[in-house]
Amino acid sequence: MSHEYRPPQRRSRLTRRGRLALFFGTLLALGAAVLIPMLRGGEGPEKPRQLVIPEGWRATQVYAAVDRELKLPPGSTKAAVATAGLDLPAEAKGNPEGYLFPATYPVTSQSTPATLLAYMVRTANEKLATKAVADGGKAHGMTPYQTATLASVIEAEAESRADMGKVARVVHNRLAKSMPLQMDSTINYALNRNTVDTTLSDTRIDSPFNTYERQGLPPTPIDSPGLEAMAAAVAPTPGDWLFFVTVKPGTPASRRRTRSTRSTWRTSTGSAPTRAPVQVRALPPGNEGRRARDRSYDRRLPDVWTEGASREVAMESDSKSESRG
Repeated sequence: MSHEYRPPQRRSRLTRRGRLALFFGTLLALGAAVLIPMLRGGEGPEKPRQLVIPEGWRATQVYAAVDRELKLPPGSTKAAVATAGLDLPAEAKGNPEGYLFPATYPVTSQSTPATLLAYMVRTANEKLATKAVADGGKAHGMTPYQTATLASVIEAEAESRADMGKVARVVHNRLAKSMPLQMDSTINYALNRNTVDTTLSDTRIDSPFNTYERQGLPPTPIDSPGLEAMAAAVAPTPGDWLFFVTVKPGTPASRRRTRSTRSTWRTSTGSAPTRAPVQVRALPPGNEGRRARDRSYDRRLPDVWTEGASREVAMESDSKSESRG
């Protein structure tokens, strides 16, 4: 048997320089694998921005604020409502008005219109479910949605937190007597405006939000009420008031509801427990067309001047209002 001669194979051997290069290359690779995650972790978590939703904002204002904060085209947040899967009561029929709770919300690069709206609605549901608000609403026979609706009217009408309970009492008293609420704030909502200059023709518009022509609460909330307004809605201040008007001292009532006003309230018997009676006179000549409205129930004195010690807020009874002619 013949054997073919094969020379022995030589193994390749790294030179000393090659071994050093391989060693340091391995170290660099291992160091990078450890160092890169550490560097990324050193940046820290993203610092959220803040989105502030004030009390009394309407849904349209909230939508616009979210669009601006997220740098989205106008209308993006409103369009997201339909697919956001918001936890709204059946009464809302998919409309989040009144459930975009006023608060400060964190905004990050992961935020979307849907996540922010869901956060707001979830917060509103939590506030409406607090024991005081939930139990108070049940005591008055109101659903959480009706509580939110009433609270939104209080939020729009009251000049201060101190007045919320008294405004709530006026609403409750008028509802109990089957009287139209006759609130200018609901007219403003129907006309998509924010003014204190409500005219007689305004009170005759054909709208489900016209509480001069229709009895009961408006069909939906008219803004985003805060917790104080919710609490007032279910625990109104004791009293038998049916009317109120707010004016700034020394100015026509058509410019009422400024932050400098204070509350003076009169009972339905006409007594003034803390201040002198309010004196009322008509506007100067030429303004007769804008005088107090005689709507069979309510003369809220929207366009008269008040004089005397209690120029700010007057609560008038049914009998007193009718006696003024």
